[in-house]
Amino acid sequence: MKRRDFSLTLLAAGLAPVLAHAQSGTVRFILPNATGSGVDAITRAAQPALAKALGANVVVDNQPGAGGVVGLQALARSAPDGNTLSVVSNNVVIFPSVLKSLPFDMPGDFTPIAIVGATPMVLVVNPSKVPASNHREFIAQVKAKSGALNFGSGGNGTILHLASELYLDAAGGNAKHVPYRGVGPMVTDLLSGQIDFATAALPSVQQHIRAGTLRPIGLLTSRRVPAAPEIPTMAEQGLANFEVEAWFAVIGPKGMSAAAVKKAHDALVAAFADPTVKETMEKQGNTISISSTEQAQAAFRRELAKYAALVKKVGLEPQ
Repeated sequence: MKRRDFSLTLLAAGLAPVLAHAQSGTVRFILPNATGSGVDAITRAAQPALAKALGANVVVDNQPGAGGVVGLQALARSAPDGNTLSVVSNNVVIFPSVLKSLPFDMPGDFTPIAIVGATPMVLVVNPSKVPASNHREFIAQVKAKSGALNFGSGGNGTILHLASELYLDAAGGNAKHVPYRGVGPMVTDLLSGQIDFATAALPSVQQHIRAGTLRPIGLLTSRRVPAAPEIPTMAEQGLANFEVEAWFAVIGPKGMSAAAVKKAHDALVAAFADPTVKETMEKQGNTISISSTEQAQAAFRRELAKYAALVKKVGLEPQ
């Protein structure tokens, strides 16, 4: 083989992976949550099916910080070409009510694509720190300690923070809030006894509940979930009508074209209909019900007002 031909062969071989990558493309999902969170578990479970539906490589990029503001800021600054999206929780509609300033407008700097579903939340305790097995025993200990118990969350103003505050408000208890840089570090400290209790998405603590290293006090859902039928709801334990919902959605930066939005929405419908993904969602306790884009946009505006009222109810001061 001539030197020139040999060089061209080497060049072609070296470019092959690059060309394949360029042809398939890459869609990056920026998660404003740490690994180990409910949103992270959902996204990674759907990642292969999303890649198939989008016809592209799908990369999960965790960017936690400030309860999720860091990742959302990165998304807001991304090109609106459909290649950068995010799976978010309802943290995003709470932030405007609990943070004095944000580096973006919610939802003005984003494109809501679909509300994908909801994930159950559960209040859990470290059993060696809090010897309670149900709501009545737990709240009795909270009251007896007069605010000495502490609880963790994935950050100030997150749905996990607000959920615990709403529970304490409804039950008449008081405890100290300890914010973390994501759910993973919070769960680590809960397991080691640095904090006493927390509200968490069921998928993020399910393995610890099964192992007995965390004890569930009650679900914050309206009814029990098939993934953990043994855990009662707070409502059936005496907190009438008590429910705090944790939903998750897919959003993109503002300015996405109708075609890009449709492509992303169609991929979500296909991915979450995949039998493997459906089975995983059921095991995690998630309920999948994908909204239209128009419904998602209306829901974001409605939920902003709803959580503003709840934040005011429990007396959280903007920080």
